[in-house]
Amino acid sequence: MAEDKAPKDKADEAEDAAAETGAAEGLEEGKKKRRPKKLVLIAGVVAVMLLAGLGGVAFYFLHARKAGDAAHAAEQSAGDADAKSAKAVFYNLGDLLVNLSGEGKHPNFLKVKISLELADEKDVPLIDAIKPRVVDNFQVYLRELRIEDLRGSAGMYRLREELLMRVTEAAQPVRIRDVLFQEMLVQ
Repeated sequence: MAEDKAPKDKADEAEDAAAETGAAEGLEEGKKKRRPKKLVLIAGVVAVMLLAGLGGVAFYFLHARKAGDAAHAAEQSAGDADAKSAKAVFYNLGDLLVNLSGEGKHPNFLKVKISLELADEKDVPLIDAIKPRVVDNFQVYLRELRIEDLRGSAGMYRLREELLMRVTEAAQPVRIRDVLFQEMLVQ
C-alpha cells in the first residue's frame, strides 16, 4: 500500500503541476483576451473625453466671438439711440377718453395720453394740420377695444403697433417714428 501511494503521489503531483501550468496558461490567455477589451474601452473613453474637450473649446471661442459682436452691436445701437434722441421731436396729442366695447352692466373707460415721436422738427406744422384726423382714427379704433385686449404687455404692444400704423397712414408725408404712452388708465 505504501508503494501504491508513492506512484499515485507522483502522479498526483504531476497532474497538479500540469493543472497549475494549465491554469497559469489559462490565466495568461484570459488576461491576453481581456487586454484588448481594456485597451478598446480605455481608447474609447479617451476619445470621448478628447472630443468633449475640443467641443468645449470650440463652443467657448464661438460664444466669445458672438458676445464680442453683441457688445459691439450694443455700443453701436447706443450711439444710434443718442443720435436718434438728439434729433427726435415729440408731439403731444393730449388726452383721449373713450368708452370701451363690452357687454357688462358697467361701462369701461380708457383714458390715454399719447405723444408721437417725429423724425424732424419741420413736421410739427403738418401734424398740427392733420391732428383732427389722427385723433379721429385713434378714437374709432379705441372704441372697438375690449378690456381684455389691453391686458398684459402683449396687449400694450399690439395697441402701440395699431396706433402707429393708423397715424402713419393718416400723416402720410410725415414720418412718425413711434407712439408713446404718457399715461393710461382703464376703469
